[in-house]
Amino acid sequence: MSTSPTVEARPPLFERLRDRWAWTAVVANLVGQIVIIVTGGAVRLTASGLGCSSWPQCEPGEFTPVLHAQSSFHPYVEFGNRMVAPVLVVIGLVVAVLVVSENRRPWSYRALGLVPVLGVLVQAVIGGLSVIYDLNPAIVGSHLLISMGLVAFSAWLVARTREGDAPAVHLVDRTLRLLTGVLVALTVVVVALGVVVTGAGPHSGDSEVGYRFDVDPWLVAKAHAASVWAFIAVLVAILVLLRRSGIGGRTWTAALVLLGVTLGQGLVGYVQLFTGLPVALVNLHMLGAALLTTSVTFFVSTTRGRGPARSRSGAPAETVAAPR
Repeated sequence: MSTSPTVEARPPLFERLRDRWAWTAVVANLVGQIVIIVTGGAVRLTASGLGCSSWPQCEPGEFTPVLHAQSSFHPYVEFGNRMVAPVLVVIGLVVAVLVVSENRRPWSYRALGLVPVLGVLVQAVIGGLSVIYDLNPAIVGSHLLISMGLVAFSAWLVARTREGDAPAVHLVDRTLRLLTGVLVALTVVVVALGVVVTGAGPHSGDSEVGYRFDVDPWLVAKAHAASVWAFIAVLVAILVLLRRSGIGGRTWTAALVLLGVTLGQGLVGYVQLFTGLPVALVNLHMLGAALLTTSVTFFVSTTRGRGPARSRSGAPAETVAAPR
C-alpha cells in the first residue's frame, strides 16, 4: 500500500515577507541613522541651525522654507535635514513591525526593534528644542550624543538579526572581555569629548548666535586627543592578545576594521585641527565618529555567540566557534 508524500505547509505570506525583508530593514535603518548625523553636521557647519526659525513648521504659518528676495541657502539646508527624519520614522516603523512581530525570537531581541522609531521621535523633539532655545550647545550636543547612541543600538540590532538565540557564549577569555569593556567606555569618552570640542569651537550652527561651551577649546581638544590615544593603546593590546590566543575569523577581522577606522578618524582629526577646521573635514570627522561607533559595536558582537541563525533570505547564517 503506497502512501503519498507529506507536503510541508508554506508559512503565511506575512511571515515569508518578514523573513525576506527584516535584514534589509535593519541595515537600512543603520545607514539612515548614520546619514542623519552627516546631514545634521551639514546644518551646523554651514551655520544653518536657525535657517528655519520655528518648529515643527519652518516659519510661522509655513511648513516649508519661504522663497523671497533675501532668501539664503540656510533654510533649505535645515529643512533638508528635517526631511530625513520622516524617512527614518518610516524605516523605524517597518523595523518595529518586522522585528517585534517575530514571535520565534526572544523579547530581548524584539524590544530592540522599537528603539529606532522611538529614538527618532525623541530626536525630533530635541531638534525642536534646539531651535526654540537658539542652539543652546548643551541641547545641540545631546542631540548628537543620542544620535550616536541610536547608531550603536542600530548596529547591535543588525548583529543580533544575523545570529541565533541560544544563551550567549563568550568566545574570548576574561582579560579580553575586560579590555573590550574598557574600549567601550573609552568610546563614550572619545565621542563625548568630541561633542564638547565642537561646542567650544567656531561651529555652533548659526553665525549670529554666540553660545559656546565655556571651556578652552584647545585644552578640550588635547583631552579629546588623549582619550583617542588611550583608545588606540587598548585596541592594540586587544589585537596582540587576539593574535596570541589564536583567535581569528570574524573577531579578528572586526578588530582590524576597527583599527583602520580609528586610525583614519585620528588622521582626519589632526588634519582638521591644523588646517583651521574646514567644514568638509569636520563633517567627515562626524561621519567617522558614527563609523567608529558602528565598528566598536560590531567588534563587541563578535566576542560572543548565540549559535547558528535560523535561515533567512538575505541574512547569512552564522556558526559559532567553540570558545577558547
